[in-house]
Parts: sequence; structure tokens; C-alpha cells
Amino acid sequence: MKAVYRLIAWMSLLLLTACAQNQPVKESQLALLKTTNPTPLSTNQTKNHDRIEDIKRDVSSLPELYDVAVVKGEKDTLVVYKVKHMQRFRMKTIEKDLTKMLEEKHPKENFIVSSDYKIFLEAVRLNEKLKSGELSHSKAEKRLKELVKMTEDMK
Repeated sequence: MKAVYRLIAWMSLLLLTACAQNQPVKESQLALLKTTNPTPLSTNQTKNHDRIEDIKRDVSSLPELYDVAVVKGEKDTLVVYKVKHMQRFRMKTIEKDLTKMLEEKHPKENFIVSSDYKIFLEAVRLNEKLKSGELSHSKAEKRLKELVKMTEDMK
């Protein structure tokens, strides 16, 4: 009788592992667990992609941070980042220094800076949906405005 239960358990395990192998994993599903390093995103089709890359490079250069997402809209630029674990005690200082650095290097931009994981996850999802064609640029701009509002409401 025990042999039958063992056989059923092994067959169930084999079936479960076989079914789970061909499912693609989205970047947003792993965004909170590991470094995803999403590409900078612009909701409007502008030529200033180099400026967005520069912003991401500037933010990524800080040793306290390990993952950065940048979303550029018509008016606002959302910069979301993850702080290394041992630096979490200095989060307010890091955000203040980061905002000051960005405003000095890019004075024409309006930055919204956040270290919130939910905002980071939503920025990564927005990036994925825009790249896959699920969202138009106008809907992406609308979603970015919602993310900016969420960020400002948390402060």
C-alpha cells in the first residue's frame, strides 16, 4: 500500500515539474527578488533617449543603490531605485542627496524620486507593457501620471 502512495507522489511531482518548464518568466515577476536593471523608458517618442540613459547612469553610479528604473514622461521623470540592505537606515538622506544631484546635473527636468518597491514594480510593468505593445504611448503617459500621484501621496 505504501508503494502505491509513493508511486502516486512521484508521478505527481514529475507531472508538476514537467508542466512548469515552458512558462516564460516576466521581468516584473522577479523585480522584487533580484536586480532586473530595466532599460530607461520614455512614454513619448522623443529623441532624448541619451538624456534618459545619462540619468540612469548617474543614479546607478551611487554605491548605495543596486537597481534603478527611469521613466520619462512629457513633464515628469520618475526615478525609482532599490537601496542596498545595510543602507536602508539612510534612506531619507540618500533620497535627498539623489534629488539634489539630479537637479544639479539636469536642471530642466522635473524629477520624482522614490525608493518604494511597489512603485518600482509598477515602473517595470509599465516598461514591459510598452515594449510588448500592450500599451500605447498616450496610455503609458496616463499610467506614469498615476505612478507620480501615488509617489507624491506617500510623502
